[in-house]
Amino acid sequence: MVDGDARDGGRAGGEGSRLGGGPSLVSLSTRRPPDTRPSPVFGQGLFSLAPPHQGIDGEWGADEENALPCRRGRHVSWSLRQPGERREQRARALRVNHQERQSIGMAPEPEDEINEKNPRPLDEGDIALLKTYGLGPYSTSIKRVEKEIKELAKKVNDLCGIKESDTGLAAPSQWDLVSDKQMMQEEQPLQVARCTKIIDPNTEDAKYVINVKQIAKFVVGLGDKVSPTDIEEGMRVGVDRNKYQIQIPLPPKIDPSVTMMTVEEKPDVTYNDVGGCKEQIEKMREVVELPMLHPEKFVKLGIDPPKGVLCYGPPGTGKTLLARAVANRTDACFIRVIGSELVQKYVGEGARMVRELFQMARSKKACIVFFDEVDAIGGARFDDGVGGDNEVQRTMLEIVNQLDGFDARGNIKVLMATNRPDTLDPALLRPGRLDRKVEFGLPDLEGRTQIFKIHTRTMNCERDIRYELLARLCPNSTGADIRSVCTEAGMYAIRARRKTVTEKDFLDAVNKVIKGYQKFSATPKYMVYN
Repeated sequence: MVDGDARDGGRAGGEGSRLGGGPSLVSLSTRRPPDTRPSPVFGQGLFSLAPPHQGIDGEWGADEENALPCRRGRHVSWSLRQPGERREQRARALRVNHQERQSIGMAPEPEDEINEKNPRPLDEGDIALLKTYGLGPYSTSIKRVEKEIKELAKKVNDLCGIKESDTGLAAPSQWDLVSDKQMMQEEQPLQVARCTKIIDPNTEDAKYVINVKQIAKFVVGLGDKVSPTDIEEGMRVGVDRNKYQIQIPLPPKIDPSVTMMTVEEKPDVTYNDVGGCKEQIEKMREVVELPMLHPEKFVKLGIDPPKGVLCYGPPGTGKTLLARAVANRTDACFIRVIGSELVQKYVGEGARMVRELFQMARSKKACIVFFDEVDAIGGARFDDGVGGDNEVQRTMLEIVNQLDGFDARGNIKVLMATNRPDTLDPALLRPGRLDRKVEFGLPDLEGRTQIFKIHTRTMNCERDIRYELLARLCPNSTGADIRSVCTEAGMYAIRARRKTVTEKDFLDAVNKVIKGYQKFSATPKYMVYN
């Protein structure tokens, strides 16, 4: 509120201002109600400055710009000071007002004027507030739960002795040698045998005929830790040396040369990565994918799906790529076998590797066996063959035997690829073994355009590249040729020290790869203009 002296002084000041002189004084309380009258604005001549008044804690100076507010007790006064003294007095007055407002429970005024010259550095609270910018309402809870999960996982690994290392061993401080030694003393050494027959299966009194080292046969039972469903005929088992009881089932013994073949649990190639083979994709899905994903459809009709598929065509047309895409779609293990790998110098080695290969395939949940360049072992037989040719024929006959030996509706599918289908043996091509023959020809204009888009999908190319024009400039080209063109275009950009590939780079690559290497083409039979 405004006291009497201040009201009189304000009225006198207003009159003096209108008359051009006279004393004036304004003193406001810190708790006065809002006033609708215009507040004094220094420098615009609304109020004149007068000498100090004795009854009020304040005074007016003659210079408007050097007058500054000072809070003393409950009043606001204006005083005239020197510039340096004026800044100190102003900061001190604002700090006093800040403390007074906090003591009476009012919100403090902003301290921007105090920190105008010396800005206050950010404290931990300000930094924590800035870190929360852009976070959701549950970000803190999620971080806390993730931290607890990491601590629990670390604690479990420490208690279990698990530590990431090259050897897989725990730290020496966590070794319990006494318990390990006692466990090794309790464990008896086992002997490897093979279960040849099961007597009265699916009963409580089932017995098992085992063959130990091919010199003796025993009729034994199961140990306490083995379930009857874990033992099958022809399986390798571990038996004790006293009663020859079956203690543990063993995995099949496979030659390391077979396990070193290209085995992919789930290839990363999809149907979108195969271009120019739309018709071939539909045939492969019908022959391979449908029996593996929906075998009940064939059971209802009472028919057997095709056992094997032969893919033939010029090299680089996508035979192997499509086989890997089918394996990815069916979540099947992909085993790629090169025909020349099965040709061994010892008699019977190739046939043995084929048997172990199919044995390993049967152990998988679902498996696709892909024989690439099958013409190396599946050639037609002649009467005047020498010893080496006879060994190749034995390997081929073992493949024929394995194709006849497994269920067509099982978890194994056999794919074969060759560039020379006319050289294969008729016994391998007959229906019932390789039922379907899928031809992979040269892609047409639409297929070549699609292949260009697939290979440039991950490249840093400029916009508005005419892929159809590039496809027209590459007639009679395979997918491998187009991929070579894209790689060579990237090399042109690297030589020019550019970060993007231009259309001119592709044109130069076409002239170098397609036009320059066309005379080295090894498949003139498939050179059909599109």
